[in-house]
Amino acid sequence: MTLQPIVETVTTDSPRNVLVRFAPMIYGPTLLFALGEGAVIPLIPVIASRLGADVALAALIAAALVVGQLCGNIPAGWAVARFGERLTMGVAGIVILGGLLGVVFAGSLAVFAAAVFLIGFCTASFALARHSFMTTRVPLAFRARALSLLGGTFRLGMFVGPFVSAALLGIFGDESASIAFFAICQVATILLVLLGPDPERAIAAPATASTTGDGGDAEDTGEPVTGAIPLVERVGVFRTMWRFRGVLSRLGLAAASLSAVRSARQVVLPLWGVSLGLDASAIAVVVGVSGAIDFALFYASGQVMDRFGRLWAALPAMVLMGAGFLALSVTHDVGDAAMWYAMFAAVLGVGNGLSSGILLTLGADLAPPADPAAFLGSWRTLTDGGGAIAPLILSALTAAASLSIAVAAMGFLAAAGAIGFVRWVPRYVPRVR
Repeated sequence: MTLQPIVETVTTDSPRNVLVRFAPMIYGPTLLFALGEGAVIPLIPVIASRLGADVALAALIAAALVVGQLCGNIPAGWAVARFGERLTMGVAGIVILGGLLGVVFAGSLAVFAAAVFLIGFCTASFALARHSFMTTRVPLAFRARALSLLGGTFRLGMFVGPFVSAALLGIFGDESASIAFFAICQVATILLVLLGPDPERAIAAPATASTTGDGGDAEDTGEPVTGAIPLVERVGVFRTMWRFRGVLSRLGLAAASLSAVRSARQVVLPLWGVSLGLDASAIAVVVGVSGAIDFALFYASGQVMDRFGRLWAALPAMVLMGAGFLALSVTHDVGDAAMWYAMFAAVLGVGNGLSSGILLTLGADLAPPADPAAFLGSWRTLTDGGGAIAPLILSALTAAASLSIAVAAMGFLAAAGAIGFVRWVPRYVPRVR
């Protein structure tokens, strides 16, 4: 599959038609992949413990999934630029099947950790290929809605997956059933990606009838071509990283702070409930309600970004999450602490929901239209790195000071990120209209 940017050629098409056209290639595989991954992720520490890991080592092995994804972004950018999105997604899916076999038949913790890392590594290729595909093919006018829907589809799968796993464990009583479910989802994903209808065929006619890309194609007058035919130059992953070092070191770091705050929310809410002495069911209800609010807002985020601009989603999200963390940090020892916990968990859910799709959309906005994969590899490395480092910061600050101090630090990080978005989004991101 070649990278033929058609952002300007399909702007007369409706959002609904484009989104339906992408369903077999993007949204369907994303949902299947997220369902399978969501079913297996909660089992990784359980399997590690059965193989002899203590709690700390089991947590480290579970983190291998995130580390693998972080390490896989740069190679994924090279692979997508070199071989195309469809082939990269298909091959990544096949390799993930090999990783699942390693998970099932691992006889030692080393083999099991390597298999988990491999799954995370190939997940990066799958995710970046989807991102690159939509960057080059979704019109700017409704790009945010399309990418917010992509993020929402993934969240839906990750939300439902653990329940599927629980049902399978109840029926079969063995973790292998959930792993087999992930494998079945992967096979279906690979078939959809490699054999499903190509959305580019439906838009080939308008694409050839109008101008594409930044440089544009000359009108076909029937005259012989006497000059050189312009080609898109592929400059490579590391040259692209250096070329875009300004935006990556500025807006990229602001995006990394958003990813860190999001990741911190997932860690802080259960820990705060435990620190208050709440039972597991109460914590699950609070976290579940926060997650439901988050999920309910994913498409609204895209609507806001497409109508009013990217900053109108990024800034409220950071302000709400920052205020939520800061307010939560001072309620631990007050009366009705559980009530405040539930209230600010809801605030964090609203903030996180308003940020749905913003990192994908900003990456697509900033990437070179004709060859975005190399840039997206660097962009996703920054954002994934922010998400990976946040739990470490929380752990270190909690050990050195207290959980309240650690939560307050996340609030200040959100404030710093909000300032970064205000400063750099208007400079680097093109206006929607």
